[in-house]
Amino acid sequence: MVLDDEILRQIGALSRSIHSINDIYFKPFDLQRSQFIFVTRICENPGLHLIDLTNMLKVDKATTTKAVQKLIASGFIERQRDEGDKRAWQLFPTAKAAQLYEKIIAEENRNIAICFSDFTAKERTEACRLVGKMSANILAEWKKYKNY
Repeated sequence: MVLDDEILRQIGALSRSIHSINDIYFKPFDLQRSQFIFVTRICENPGLHLIDLTNMLKVDKATTTKAVQKLIASGFIERQRDEGDKRAWQLFPTAKAAQLYEKIIAEENRNIAICFSDFTAKERTEACRLVGKMSANILAEWKKYKNY
């Protein structure tokens, strides 16, 4: 049997490379093991519920729970009871997270610039469109496996 295309391996390697670089970059800021992705989403969506964060990042609940617990302990996130649903918790960034958010976005933009360094504007737009289309195509399968 032969692999039909290398694209998913290449996207995976790209993702792991960027996460590895970011893990090293953010270590002095007391972030570890890709926690920066949780910080960014909570900063961008204050009041987010744990399950929504899990779905947004396409990770399992245990991964989200562990990351959020560590981020709370490190002072990046606080949680508050949802006034509409007393069983649920909402996640909010702290001032510490808000300050770091700017550094995270700057580093993400730096990585984007490196990835697209020899692309034309048209190629960049097309690459983003095509990867977005791939993501949309696989979403139904992801939901099936996650029992939605």
